[in-house]
Amino acid sequence: MKKNIFSAVYYLVFIAALSSCNSSTTDNKVSSTEISDRKWWKEAIVYQIYPRSFKDSDGDGVGDLKGIISKLDYIKSLGITAVWLNPIYASPNTDNGYDISDYRNIQQAFGTMQDFDSLIKGMHDRGIKLVMDMVLNHSSSEHEWFKQSRSSRNNPYRNYYHWWPAEKGKPAPRFSFFDVNGDAWKYDSLTNAYYLHIFSDKQPDLNWENPKLREEIYSMMQYWLDKGVDGFRMDAFQYASKDTAFPKFPEGYTKEVVKYYTGPHLHEYIQEMATKVLNKKDILTVAEGAGSNPDDAMKFVYPEGKEFSMAYHFEGIDFGLVPGEFKVPDPKGLDLAKMKTLYTKWDKAFETKGWLSIYLANHDQPRMVTRWGNDAPEFREVSSKMLSTFIMTMRGTPYYYYGDELGMSNIKFNTIEEYNDIETINHYKQAKAEGKDLVKFITDQKIMGRDNGRTPFQWDASTNAGFTTGMPWLKINSNYTIVNAAAEDKDSNSCLNYFRKLTQLRKENLVLVYGKYTLLDENNADVYAYTRELDGKKLLILLNFKNTAATVNTDVDISKAKILLSNYSSPSVNSKLQPYEAVIYEF
Repeated sequence: MKKNIFSAVYYLVFIAALSSCNSSTTDNKVSSTEISDRKWWKEAIVYQIYPRSFKDSDGDGVGDLKGIISKLDYIKSLGITAVWLNPIYASPNTDNGYDISDYRNIQQAFGTMQDFDSLIKGMHDRGIKLVMDMVLNHSSSEHEWFKQSRSSRNNPYRNYYHWWPAEKGKPAPRFSFFDVNGDAWKYDSLTNAYYLHIFSDKQPDLNWENPKLREEIYSMMQYWLDKGVDGFRMDAFQYASKDTAFPKFPEGYTKEVVKYYTGPHLHEYIQEMATKVLNKKDILTVAEGAGSNPDDAMKFVYPEGKEFSMAYHFEGIDFGLVPGEFKVPDPKGLDLAKMKTLYTKWDKAFETKGWLSIYLANHDQPRMVTRWGNDAPEFREVSSKMLSTFIMTMRGTPYYYYGDELGMSNIKFNTIEEYNDIETINHYKQAKAEGKDLVKFITDQKIMGRDNGRTPFQWDASTNAGFTTGMPWLKINSNYTIVNAAAEDKDSNSCLNYFRKLTQLRKENLVLVYGKYTLLDENNADVYAYTRELDGKKLLILLNFKNTAATVNTDVDISKAKILLSNYSSPSVNSKLQPYEAVIYEF
């Protein structure tokens, strides 16, 4: 194992600073009239780790649990308080772990259950909580449940999945995200029947209408909680309930997948899960894709319903894509005025109840700086810092993707052969079959393809960026010799050290967690300006989303404000902002 790139002296100094920060958070006097329900998961700063790409400990080219353990001091130094770990369960990896063949065992490439126990202990010893991914809409076709289910129509596990007898004819169409033909029904000759899969045909949908299945799931979740897990991120659970009559839809019905699959008993199942498992401990639970609008999302998280802790909605992350196309970015660029309206709408809906998450990247998205900022050499660092400032100063629990603290950018593959992701590969096949422009498809994927956000972490400038001594499972971005943790740790002005300052600032100022959000200069096409206010304290955040200088128009006298943090060494002290400038003022 390589020596940790951070010196003992630096680490002790930085941990001391973080301890001071944590103390100030705990001791921060907050008006009880303004915060009625403080929760640790509201104040958490969540760092998402894609385990295949974080750190490889054994030279097989795949990140693993021991690799993560070896970097726990680095993770602690970031100032984060929780880690969301993508699936590490046993899996054949059709969808990189989101096809689970055994919910109670660890994928061999990632290590052993003993490694997991060591990981969670190491995290807890450092004051870091662990949130696990729960993939409960579907399993792998190699799960023993499915093997039994397809073996016979009379098998006790038959109703663990959705089957349709072929003698009744093919069932009414349902859309699949990953199927080349978009068809969610797969014919299986063994029992002359079709099974449902809204993702890959190797990811059959579980039948939540079956109470025996639900009890199996609840028991499994309790197993992980008993191990000390601090929360669950619920993958694709909005699709768990189905109308099992599978009726036909009106002619011309569009592929609005939520309406296809959000069945009549979804919230009943969530409330049952909460009663039997989730609400027995003070844990974080986050609903992925919780509704297509704030009203729908609130149903998952409103306090009276006692369902999930917070919503993780898609409207923000899907903003700026061409409607009806597969992940095609708007050629006209980012419409910031509309983006501000969108985020303000969601904040307003959750102003007095419920809770949101804030994020700009994850394992299903490209790199933050490429998608929302500017990865050109002259703007990569400053725009990355600006986007980090947005995430850390909005109301809601921030979710921050591994590597974004370095300003990692898209790798931008030139050929389909370089991709690993089933989504991109199958959509390429579909585009080819339909005679679409494949050059344009690859060009669009350079911006939006999921593998852009899955390349290995760039630890240092050595071979393979210090990620592995073997052949990496996915290519490493060639800019790793410049963009890497070792180099940035030594640079006080780096993206990495700026992120550390942001996490410390958020911990020290509960106004950034619970404070009222007010949008300013609403129609400004270049600048996102807003205030956060709590218990007499007021912060002003100015973010220039453009690569040119911009002017903000507010009634606030900036010249009299104290600058808490800026991504420029000489920050603006008036209404003029430098390209991609971010400034946090206190009044």
